[in-house]
Amino acid sequence: MDHFALKDGVMHAEDVPLPRIADEVGTPVYVYSRATLERHARVFREALDGVPDKLIAFAVKANPNLAVLKVLQRQGYGADCVSIGEVRRALAAGMAPEMIVFSGVGKTRAELAAGLKLGIGQFNIESEEEGIELAEVAEGMGMTADCALRINPDVDAGTHDKISTGKADNKFGVPIDQAGQIFGKLAHSPGVNMRGVAVHIGSQLADIAPLERAFEKLGELVTSLRGAGHNITHVDLGGGLGVPYRKGEELPPPADYGAMVARVTKDWGVKLIFEPGRVIAGNAGVLLTRVVRVKRGLNNPFVIVDAAMNDLARPALYGAYHHFEAVEPGGSQMTANIVGPICETGDTFAMGRTCDELASGELAVFRTAGAYGATMASSYNSRGFVAEVLVDGDKFAVVADRIDAGAIMDAERVPDWLA
Repeated sequence: MDHFALKDGVMHAEDVPLPRIADEVGTPVYVYSRATLERHARVFREALDGVPDKLIAFAVKANPNLAVLKVLQRQGYGADCVSIGEVRRALAAGMAPEMIVFSGVGKTRAELAAGLKLGIGQFNIESEEEGIELAEVAEGMGMTADCALRINPDVDAGTHDKISTGKADNKFGVPIDQAGQIFGKLAHSPGVNMRGVAVHIGSQLADIAPLERAFEKLGELVTSLRGAGHNITHVDLGGGLGVPYRKGEELPPPADYGAMVARVTKDWGVKLIFEPGRVIAGNAGVLLTRVVRVKRGLNNPFVIVDAAMNDLARPALYGAYHHFEAVEPGGSQMTANIVGPICETGDTFAMGRTCDELASGELAVFRTAGAYGATMASSYNSRGFVAEVLVDGDKFAVVADRIDAGAIMDAERVPDWLA
C-alpha cells in the first residue's frame, strides 16, 4: 500500500496534488510520501515481533536522502552503510552510532579509521584481508572494533544477476566452507572483537525460500563456531525482500518473512540485525515527469518525457519495469515507446507499453521509484541532478535541491596552461 492515488481525477501524494509540485518545483522531480515510509517501517517492524532481540538498520544505499533517513530514525531504525559518506549521512539524520552497521566489500583504510573514530556499532568484514587490515588500524588507534564476518553461502537468490550477492562467484563475503578457519584466525587478532556472522544474498527477492536456505546454512555455521569456542552474540541476516513493481503483482509479505526468521533462528540465542531497503522505500516514492512531445514512430509513437536515464537508471541498467501512468488520466489509452531525451538508445523506459494516452505538456509518473532512484542519478549529457520532495499530509518540502548543469560546471577548472 502507498499514498499515491487519484482524487477528483488528479493524482495526489497524500493530500498534495502532483501538478502543484510540478508547478512549484519543476520536473523531473522525485516525490516521497512520509505516511508510506512510516507505514512500511511499521509493517516490517511488526513482522519481526517474534524476534526478541533485534536491530533494524535501513539500507542507506536504497535512499540516502536526509529527510527520508530522519523519518526512519524517528521510527527507531538504524542504518546499514556501505561507505563512510553513508555513515555520515546516517549520523546527520540522528541515527545513533551504535545502531550503524558498516558493510561493503571495498572499505578503505581511511574509511575503517573514520568508522572507528565515529564509534559505529559493527563492521561487517567482507574478507580475511579486510579483517587483518581493520585489526591493524584499530590496534594502532588503541581501539577494538566489534565485527561480524560476512559469509557467502553460495545460494542463488533467483534475482537479476547484477543484484545477486550470495552466489559463489559474487564478490561479497567469504566462502562458507572457509568461514570457520578465517573466523578463527581473525578472532585471535588484537583490535577486533569477532562477535558474529552476516549474510546478504541479493535484492528484489520474489521468494523467501532462498533466504531460508541461506539462514539455515548460517545457523549451522553458528553452531560450528560455538563448538570451536567462539562467542557468537550477533547475526546479521541482511535484506533483500522485493516489492511489486507491476500492478497486481504479489510478493511474499513481510509477515511471512518474519515468521520464517522466527522459526529458523529460535534457538540461536543472538541479537539479529536486518537491513531492509527497497521494501521500506520503494513504493514510498514516484518520479514525476512532464511529456516533452509525442513523436510518430514506425510501429508505436514515442512518448518523450523530461526524465531520463540519468534520473532513473534502473531500466537502462537492469531492464527494470516501472509502472507509468498519467497524473490526470482522461480514460483513453495508447500503446507507446516511453523514452527520455538523452542521446542513448538505452535511455528507454519501455517499448510497446500500454499506458494512459498522453500529449505534450501533460504530467506522468514512474511508480515505485523511492528506492534506487535519485541515489543512482548522474549528470550525464550535462543535465544536472534531479530534485527531491517529501510530502507530509497537505504540505510538502524540497528535501534535495535541483542542481543544474551550470553549478556542476562551476566546480570544474581549466588549468592555466590551457587558458
